[in-house]
Amino acid sequence: MKIFYKEIDTPFQYPFTISGGRTKSSQPALVVGLQVGNYLGWGEAPAIAYYNITVADMIRDLEAKREVIERFALIDPERFWHFLHHLLPENPFLVCALDIAGWDVFGKMEQQPIYKMWNTVWENTPITDYTIGLDDLPNMAKKMEAHPWPIYKVKLGVPNDIEIIKALREQTDKPIRVDANAGWTLDEALKKIPELGALGVELIEQPLAKDDWDGMKILFKESELPLIADESCVSEKDAIKCYQHFHGINIKLTKCSGMTPARRMITEARSLDMKVMMGSMNETNIGSAAIANFLPQLDYVDMDGPLLLTEDDMDGLSIEQGKVTLSSRPGLGIWKRK
Repeated sequence: MKIFYKEIDTPFQYPFTISGGRTKSSQPALVVGLQVGNYLGWGEAPAIAYYNITVADMIRDLEAKREVIERFALIDPERFWHFLHHLLPENPFLVCALDIAGWDVFGKMEQQPIYKMWNTVWENTPITDYTIGLDDLPNMAKKMEAHPWPIYKVKLGVPNDIEIIKALREQTDKPIRVDANAGWTLDEALKKIPELGALGVELIEQPLAKDDWDGMKILFKESELPLIADESCVSEKDAIKCYQHFHGINIKLTKCSGMTPARRMITEARSLDMKVMMGSMNETNIGSAAIANFLPQLDYVDMDGPLLLTEDDMDGLSIEQGKVTLSSRPGLGIWKRK
């Protein structure tokens, strides 16, 4: 097995802001390639500042373990993930990129799309939302007007949250999901959620701080809207912690360390009768194709990275008015544009 990699930094169409004043104009990421014989698999992991993981960190750890990884015999992607998980315990982002690439190359070796290897059928696939980041109200309205979409996700977690949704309701009657990004106190959430429900909001992502379990237990009992864990659900061990605190979990491949543990998280969530969302960390078509292979297993999906970013050199994935289409090619279903 041979490893290739490159650093990318893809501009956003608009500066992207979430609660806490965190704004970025581009998304850095590490793209990796794994070659086994004539087969080449791709993987991706964005670098996220508030998780203290940079592309430089991933490259450093990859170079330190390159020879050991290249000696691994890839005959089972799940065994490959376990090997990586123990080899790189402090860098789940890098493990994710390599895990995705491992599934891609293995699918190509087996001549099957990944979702078929998982015995799922491409049907009942949820549509993806389009995210409107925090901005001045007129700019948020302009973004929505410029991107008519069947369902939106709106970033909140600021004092004028209700004013924002009321203003955006003048632009669209389509479903709106709200992501507070841990921006509310319990009292704020108890006040705002009924008002948001009256404005046609479908669900709320991460209303409270990630470790406010006592507050979430109260909110879980009181909320009229489904509550989906994001920052509170980072890795596999967090799924059970979210039970009876949230109605569902939002799985991020990069945070949980790849496709392999994400499959187990879905199984656990289903066993607890919880809803399952899979979310974007602004991946390009590579990471987004990995998300797409899970679509038959999901209730909700937020995979709008390719819509928010301005550049991509991979084909095979398309998103038209929220409907995701993936090629029937083996592995992830994508290929490098010539």
